[in-house]
Amino acid sequence: MSLPIVAIIGRPNVGKSTFVNRLAGVQDAIVHDEPGVTRDRTYRRAYWCDREYLVVDTGGLVFDDDTEFLPLIREQAMAALAEATAAIFVVDGQDGPTPADEAIAEWLRTQNVPVLLAVNKCESPEQGLIQAAQFWELGLGEPYPVSAIHGSGTGDLLDQLIQYLPLVGEIEETEEIKVAIVGRPNVGKSSLLNAFVGENRAIVSPISGTTRDAIDTVVERDGKTYRLIDTAGIRKKKNVEYGPEFFGVNRAFKAIRRADVVLLVIDALDGVTDQDQKLAGRIEEEGRACIIVVNKWDAVEKDSYTIYEYEKQVKDRLHFVEWAPMIFVSALTGQRVEKIIDLVEIAAAEHKRRVSTATINQVLEEAISWLSPPTSRQGRQGKIYYGTQVSTQPPTIVLFVNDATRFNDNYRRYIERQFRQQLGFQGTPIKLFWRSKKVREAEAASRNKATRVKIG
Repeated sequence: MSLPIVAIIGRPNVGKSTFVNRLAGVQDAIVHDEPGVTRDRTYRRAYWCDREYLVVDTGGLVFDDDTEFLPLIREQAMAALAEATAAIFVVDGQDGPTPADEAIAEWLRTQNVPVLLAVNKCESPEQGLIQAAQFWELGLGEPYPVSAIHGSGTGDLLDQLIQYLPLVGEIEETEEIKVAIVGRPNVGKSSLLNAFVGENRAIVSPISGTTRDAIDTVVERDGKTYRLIDTAGIRKKKNVEYGPEFFGVNRAFKAIRRADVVLLVIDALDGVTDQDQKLAGRIEEEGRACIIVVNKWDAVEKDSYTIYEYEKQVKDRLHFVEWAPMIFVSALTGQRVEKIIDLVEIAAAEHKRRVSTATINQVLEEAISWLSPPTSRQGRQGKIYYGTQVSTQPPTIVLFVNDATRFNDNYRRYIERQFRQQLGFQGTPIKLFWRSKKVREAEAASRNKATRVKIG
């Protein structure tokens, strides 16, 4: 059963995002003292008494200006209201009613949605009643004085709000695959999101930096649920000023951390940049599964060899994630976009895959038979006693050896390649930890592992 949606509506800079954070009990939405920080619509889960709902933040509404993103913001706000069970119109109690508030109120009166009027920035209880009284003239019923910063007055407002929300019983938590869409500004991340969803879910513009927050969208395909996280374009630190973009970049890094699979979007016309390399490194460090999505492939002049040459160039530049599958798409035309979900499903399954100790040791036995561990200058050879998987997401394997220092990087990479060739792990990093163990300890441990296969 889907949760009811409550849309937060208002002109720019009246404190809508702060109000959303207050209702949701989080600090996820970007809050900055500058109009137009919120552009897309973002959803947060919220509770009050016995009601659970989704609160959706929208960009500031301006009806008499068609510059920059304002028409797109209006479109997003209208889409949010169209799916809402109720709406909260947020106004600024310190400014009093403005012509922009009156225009929004007039529009809201034509909508078939219950509307509550929240008069924000009423930090003083006594003064707040006077400030709120001015807004009776908007014709939307009782104005509730609230302070999004301090939380005062929100209880009375929410007591009234839940009268419009259906009582939702126990909601089954569906298992989700979390997919973060990351990349530099203007590589087509929002277009990719919209191609998945089939609607203009995020604002798409040729102006870089349109998306400033991390935006969650839930999509169901073939009985599976995917949470798609569109993120702000990530630029070099020296190019990021403190403010909305700074917070947006931090949200993008957090999105990588909480994702199961990361789609690293590359601009086919620009190729792999230094910033793309840094993003790939961050994905590998966080241990996230990854798919390299080369977007705008429709704009590339190509022959029968182009895709193979391009793939080699990308692999060479992004060697941190050489295990990541690559797909060439066009978010604009929809070319091959649907196939990304298939790759996501495989990568997510491999990311949380667990392999038995017996299987791991069979792979080790065969690997050692083909290439023995290196021998030190003193004639002491490395010896692998056994291996076992200790965790997933990403798959993590501990190898118990006589002396970890005897295994150089080349041999460690060889063992990792053997695991991938024999066991797959497509689309996910795998972590190998080499642990020195005394001979007697290793023999005792081996006796306790009935499933272990002797590997010499």
